[in-house]
Amino acid sequence: MKQLTWLGVAGLLGAASIHDALTPVAPNFTPGAEYADGTRRFQGIPGLERARNGRLWAVWYAGGPGEPTEGPGNYVVVVTSRDDGKTWSGPQLVIDPPGDVRAYDPALWHDPDGRLWLFWAQSSHKWDGRSGVWAMRTNNSNDARPEWSAPRRLSDGIMMNKPTALKNGDWLLPVSVWAEKPGAGTRPEHRHDLGPLVGANAFVSRDKGETVRPWGQTRAKDSTFDEHSIVERKDGSLWMLLRTRSGIAESVSTDGGKSWTPAEKSAIPHVNARFFIRRLRSGSLLLVRHNPPDGKTRSHLAAFVSDDEGRSWSGGMMLDERVGVSYPDGVEDEKGVIRVIYDFERTKSRQILMAAFREEDVRRGSPGKKTRLRVVVNQAR
Repeated sequence: MKQLTWLGVAGLLGAASIHDALTPVAPNFTPGAEYADGTRRFQGIPGLERARNGRLWAVWYAGGPGEPTEGPGNYVVVVTSRDDGKTWSGPQLVIDPPGDVRAYDPALWHDPDGRLWLFWAQSSHKWDGRSGVWAMRTNNSNDARPEWSAPRRLSDGIMMNKPTALKNGDWLLPVSVWAEKPGAGTRPEHRHDLGPLVGANAFVSRDKGETVRPWGQTRAKDSTFDEHSIVERKDGSLWMLLRTRSGIAESVSTDGGKSWTPAEKSAIPHVNARFFIRRLRSGSLLLVRHNPPDGKTRSHLAAFVSDDEGRSWSGGMMLDERVGVSYPDGVEDEKGVIRVIYDFERTKSRQILMAAFREEDVRRGSPGKKTRLRVVVNQAR
């Protein structure tokens, strides 16, 4: 992949106008005042990663003065911290398509070789029926201003959760094509119907992200945006959890993700929102989900662990009980510290927050001496 220096992006795209979501956007490595905290009327849907030297990277998407919610004015924001989240930079990198194209639903992921990937979706209007997964990567995420590859479109669809690297070397990307039709305001030439790709897909890469192709898929009867994640179980099977209107659905593959069982409602209680699941260094599974008393509200974000591959869950440490918390993502470091990022009141408080804790805190169901809760990553004031 062609490498870009942090500032050396001039001329990447020339003077060509951007007509639709298929055209690459020049990354803005020197965002100006128009991307300052005070300009953002909407922000949320964050992601988090940690470099080997402890540097934290966070990403989310936002809307400026003309876009108070989800729509064409959305852009992706990347910030970093060198002191474990005590202080954070302003925007270090912005992906902001012009016109009626938006950038949204980003994700950060360190691959097995230690390269940091930035993924995001790019769509005409709010949803054009096709969208697209775009990516950049860097080999030196330890640095405050690393070199990034040029933006590249990997596939149709949207991927907002981290890929899963299987033991056989395959990478599975949880790519969704929403079941809903493009909105009435979408221009006719930007309305697409991908037919068989609609659903929760597992796209595969067997060359470390150079090429990506559809591999397997499942669908849930009451799916919304899927927002699915894939876990490789110890017996070699794959377990997919996906978002539905009634909570979490699940599907299983025993052939490396090529075929999946029909998605059925899981026994895991949840609301209609994103959750976060990942295997810990100990071998147990971590699940961060909503646990509200009414079973419906986006509140009571809590962490649980499983020692039997997700069949049962214990713990339940509360990260944030307030109404309006949502969309967790996280990463565990080599010392066993788990950091989870999430948003709070996307159009009111407009906060991106982080929690830092350990597996033993989750098992105990209460914060430890070194637990940190409600760490402010960013607030759009």
